[in-house]
Amino acid sequence: MADKDMGWAIPVMQAGYLGRGLVYLSVAGVSLYSIWRGGQAQDTSSALGWLENTWGGGVILFLILLGMLAYALWRLVDAAFDLEDYGSDGKGIVARLGMLVTGGVHLGIGAVAFSLLFGGGSSGEGSSIPRYVGAVMQWPGGRWIIGIVALLILGAGVYYFWKGWKNEYRKHLRASRFTNRWNPILKAGLMAHGVVIGVIGLLFLFAAWQADPQAAGGVGEAFSWLSKQVYGQILVISVCIGLVGFAIFCFVNAFFRIVPKASGPNMQSLADKVTG
Repeated sequence: MADKDMGWAIPVMQAGYLGRGLVYLSVAGVSLYSIWRGGQAQDTSSALGWLENTWGGGVILFLILLGMLAYALWRLVDAAFDLEDYGSDGKGIVARLGMLVTGGVHLGIGAVAFSLLFGGGSSGEGSSIPRYVGAVMQWPGGRWIIGIVALLILGAGVYYFWKGWKNEYRKHLRASRFTNRWNPILKAGLMAHGVVIGVIGLLFLFAAWQADPQAAGGVGEAFSWLSKQVYGQILVISVCIGLVGFAIFCFVNAFFRIVPKASGPNMQSLADKVTG
């Protein structure tokens, strides 16, 4: 039975997923536009920086800022109160710790948006990830720490891809005509997200293996690595289109995600409807 006292978490969750969707829609949209103009796919900071200089971009940045704060809060509350009922066994603890990590990552995106809006920040400074990785590598056992982080990121990418491939996400979405009809897009979007996260994990692994912080990177570096592979441009365009699907996945989660301890009882999941 749902805990009615936690019903306030639902609007926070909705705002968070809407903001998350705006981020990925911005990255994918700006990247596709840049490729069409003969440029390269963009990282998150560059995409947000591009928004800053467009008409209405400041409003979108402000909405992203609010969304990232909401998403970070949602993940904190979700993990603390186990609103999605993952449990307190080993698997459940790992899932809830993962929520805190993703909340922190999106809080960082919110910090970028805040800097662009109020701090005179610039997207032209390049990724700060190699700098942080280099600092960690100076610690005792720093390369091992980066290696472990790389395996965790790579594992997350594989998990997202598997979750999309096996339709595991259906268990968390409320059954409706809309979610059933858009299922192929949701599937492709989640798998594309897994590919990007997995490539970022590989880059961190290369950095640890070669003791080269510059080998590590985020979304932009993942696009760059993909572009250097066979049929690289096609791969990058395909992943960008997939990330548009992931943005839609986030928007759908905002309105149809089931939160067992807050959403209310007797909600049929998309998985239950499909399997009968």
